[in-house]
Amino acid sequence: MAQMTAARAAVEILKRESVTHAFGVPGAAINPFYKALKEAGGIDHTLARHVEGASHMAEGYTRTHPGNIGVCIGTSGPAGTDMITGLYSATGDSIPILCITGQAPTAVIHKEDFQAVDIAAIATPVTKMAVTVLEAAQVPGVFQQAFHLMRSSRPGPVLIDLPIDVQLTEIEFDPETYEPLPVYKPSATRAQIEKALALLNASERPLIVAGGGVINADAPELLVEFAELTGIPVIPTLMGWGAIPDDHELNAGMVGLQTSHRYGNATFLESDFVLGIGNRWANRHTGRLDVYTRGRKFVHVDIEPTQIGKIFAPDFGLASDAKAALELFVEVAKELKAEGGLPDRSAWAASTQERKATLQRRTHFDDIPIKPQRVYEEMNKAFGPETRYVTTIGLSQIAGAQMLHVYRPRHWINCGQAGPLGWTVPAALGVATADPDAQVVALSGDYDFQFMIEELAVGAQHRIPYVHVLVNNSYLGLIRQAQLGLDIDFQVNLEFENLNSPELGFYGVDHVKVAEGLGCKAIRVTDPNELGAAFEEARKLAAEYRVPVVVEAILERVTNISMSTTADISNVVEFEEVATEPWHAPTSVRTLKA
Repeated sequence: MAQMTAARAAVEILKRESVTHAFGVPGAAINPFYKALKEAGGIDHTLARHVEGASHMAEGYTRTHPGNIGVCIGTSGPAGTDMITGLYSATGDSIPILCITGQAPTAVIHKEDFQAVDIAAIATPVTKMAVTVLEAAQVPGVFQQAFHLMRSSRPGPVLIDLPIDVQLTEIEFDPETYEPLPVYKPSATRAQIEKALALLNASERPLIVAGGGVINADAPELLVEFAELTGIPVIPTLMGWGAIPDDHELNAGMVGLQTSHRYGNATFLESDFVLGIGNRWANRHTGRLDVYTRGRKFVHVDIEPTQIGKIFAPDFGLASDAKAALELFVEVAKELKAEGGLPDRSAWAASTQERKATLQRRTHFDDIPIKPQRVYEEMNKAFGPETRYVTTIGLSQIAGAQMLHVYRPRHWINCGQAGPLGWTVPAALGVATADPDAQVVALSGDYDFQFMIEELAVGAQHRIPYVHVLVNNSYLGLIRQAQLGLDIDFQVNLEFENLNSPELGFYGVDHVKVAEGLGCKAIRVTDPNELGAAFEEARKLAAEYRVPVVVEAILERVTNISMSTTADISNVVEFEEVATEPWHAPTSVRTLKA
C-alpha cells in the first residue's frame, strides 16, 4: 500500500473523480492541501480575490458543461463562512460544487482557537453533506461519498472541512485502485409514463414546462424529440431556458411574474394541461397558485420525491431523473404515434406561434440617456446563438430574460433561487474558464457589478477574457420598483457627484476607471446608436488582450420593467408601450404582425 498524507490522498481522489480545475484562496489552515495540490499536479488553480468569489466561480464552472463539478478551496474560519452564499446558491439551483476548507487542529477546534468555527454546522442547511473530518483515515471515504452525493438524485453541493493535523497525517491509500461510487438516480417506470401520457392525450391544449432538471440531466435533445413527436408546445422556466431553442416552432415562451413573455403567459392561461419536467414550480414562475392552477391538470416529474406536491398537489406525480423519464416518454410516444394514438396538436401549436408574433414588447428606442430595452436589442444583434450569457438578479436580469434570445442549453447561466448580488463577475470567470473558446457575455446592473468588482483582477491576472455588459442607472432598480407599492423611494439611490470624474454627472462610480485599474478594458456608451460598435470593439479587445472587457451603458435613471404587481400572471403590467410595428421589436424571434 502507498503511504501519503491525507491531503495528498484527497487531491488524488479529486483527479480520479475528473476534477481538472479548482478556485480558491490559500491560508495557513489549508496550506498542506495546497502543498499536495502543487506536488500532485494535474489540477489547475485560479486564485480568487474573495473566497465567496471562488464559490461562484465554481458554480459557473459546473453550470457550463454536463458532468463538471466546480471545486472551491479556502482556509478556516471566515473563508468557510464567506463561501456559504455560494453553497446556498448552488443548493437552490441543484448545482454540485465541492467546498474544501481548512480547520484548526482537532484538539483545539472547540477552544475558540484562532479562526476555528463549526463550519459544518453552519453549512449543513445549504448542502447535501457538510462534515469536519476528525480521523485522517476517513478522508478517502468522505471524499468518495461527497462525489456520490453531489451526483446522485437531486444534485447539490458538499462541504468538507479538514483540520490541519488531519491533512498532515500519513495514511495508507492506493490511488490506482480507487473507483468512484455508482451514481443513483430514480427512474420512472413504463406504467407511470403510460399513465402520464394517457392524462396528456385526454387534454386539448397541453403544455410542457421544462425546468432546470432537464438541463442538469443533459436531456434537452430528448425533450425536443418528445415535443416534436407529440406536437406539444414547450414553456422553458428561467433555469430551463435553452432546453429548446427560442426560435423553435414549439417554443411557446416563458411564463411568470417577471422573467416572462407576454405571449408565454397568454398561452399558459389558455392551456388545460401541464406536464412539468425537472421544475420546482418556483413562485416567480407560478405567481398566485389559484390563477396558475385553475382550469388545468398537472403531471409533475422530478428527481427529488419530496418536491412532488411541495408547492401544490399535481394530478399525478412521479419521481424520476428527467433523462430517464424522457427516454420512456419518447419510447411510448413513438409506439402511440405508430398506432395513430397521438392527437393532432397542430392547431394548438400554431396558436402559440400566432401569439408569439403579435404579443411583443418594444425594444427600439432612440432616447438619450439610453432606455435599457435598446441595450438588449443591440445585444441580440451583436452576440450570436453560440453566446453563453451569465447573470444573477435585478432589473437587468428580468429585462434580459424578457428580451434576449437563447438557443442552446447551458447558454443562459443564471443564478435563479438565491440571486446574490455580486454573483455575475465571478460566475462569468468560472464559465469562461470551463469553456475558454466560448463567447461569454455577462450582464449586470451597477449594484451587482460593484459587489464583487475586485474579481475582475482575477480575469486580468489569469487571462480569462469575456465581455461584461453593465447597464448603469445609478439605482437599485428592482428594489426601487418594488417600493412603488409602498409609495416610497428610500435608500435605493446610488448617485453622487464623483469629484474625480465630473463628466459622469450624478452617476457616481467611474466603472471605466475601476475596471482599467484592475487590469481590464472598458468602454462607456451614452448614445444607443453606438452600442453595436461598442460590443464589436469589446469582442476584439477581449480577443487581443485576453482580459475581461466592460461595456457600460449609461441608462435613464428610472425605467419600470414589465412585471406583475399583484403576484398574478394574468395581470402583468406593461409600464412601457408595447410593440405595435415591426420596427418596434426588430430582433424578436418572430416578426411582429401589426
